[in-house]
Amino acid sequence: MVDRIDYTDLDKAKNAFIEASKRTVGFAAGFGKMPGGFGSSANVFALDLKPYAGAGELYVTLLPEGLGTADDARPTDLSREELLRFWRNIGGKTMSVLTNDAASSGMQTVLISLYLPSALPEKVFTAEFMEGFLDGFVEGCRKVGCVYFSGETPQLKNKIYEDKLDIAGALWGVVPAGMHPVDSTEMAAGDFIVFVESSGPHENGFTTLRDLATQLPGGYRTKLPSGMEYWEAINQPGHLYTPFVQAVMKAGIRPSNVEPITGHGWQKLMRPRQAFRYVIEQMLPVPEIFPFVEKASGMTTEIMLKTFNYGLGLALYVHGREEAEKVVAIAGGIGLKACVAGYVEAAEAREVVVKPLGITIKGEGFELGK
Repeated sequence: MVDRIDYTDLDKAKNAFIEASKRTVGFAAGFGKMPGGFGSSANVFALDLKPYAGAGELYVTLLPEGLGTADDARPTDLSREELLRFWRNIGGKTMSVLTNDAASSGMQTVLISLYLPSALPEKVFTAEFMEGFLDGFVEGCRKVGCVYFSGETPQLKNKIYEDKLDIAGALWGVVPAGMHPVDSTEMAAGDFIVFVESSGPHENGFTTLRDLATQLPGGYRTKLPSGMEYWEAINQPGHLYTPFVQAVMKAGIRPSNVEPITGHGWQKLMRPRQAFRYVIEQMLPVPEIFPFVEKASGMTTEIMLKTFNYGLGLALYVHGREEAEKVVAIAGGIGLKACVAGYVEAAEAREVVVKPLGITIKGEGFELGK
């Protein structure tokens, strides 16, 4: 008999995603509205152009991104309650991996969609996944202020492991009226650096974290000093920085640069191609997961800084100390820890000097730039 796709589980999942989309319909009301409903092959959003009347340009972004392997970093014996909590966190992680990159350019995410291919949908779209993941993702949409446009759930037999799911998506964002995109072209020696906290590893370093789990005495269930298990400590949902960056811009502060600290760790502080030295004099408290990983893995602190965010989720650069202190206050007002961490100075080559740790990260070998 010829193998055929059974749409029963696919359609059940797709309908659940559409229902989740309906829960987000009013989250971007400040930017427009849905003139129709959800469920079409191509949903439609009506952008309100009145605030942009007379503007010479409309700044937008279309940004694709994927979660990677974070959703595999868990024990196999999670209870139903633990699975719901795990998938809720993964839903939050998916939002942060998509929207934080957009936020770094000053973009407000307005529309977001998911691409969720699988080989056997009946194995991956479980009741715990559908409830936990969608709750976490919809809550992320609420916090960011965007509408979820459902997405695509293809069945890809012979391309994906039967019990695995790929989680990816794309977003459409816009710079609010009267504002301009953030880039690094206005960075200058003398700029101040504001650090904003992370909640843990966020979405990066999971190749290392998953490998370490195989070496821990209790695997993913190994307890940290606080009593939290390893699997939950590494899967705390990432902070969503869009509301913070938008609040900074609405306060009349124009950052000279914003960097989400993701892959490459603190090397991202020197992502601008200009030859600057980034001098760090103050750090934020480091979540316990990082010292735990450092000790258990035997990695040096410098390698940790090059691999993980090490408690630093976002770096924001401004031209003066007074503005930097205002940014710290804005972060605190929305529940994020922040500090004036240091400053930028002229140099012959890119480097990051972390004074509290006695570490200098050289730019040689770090190829990213903008």
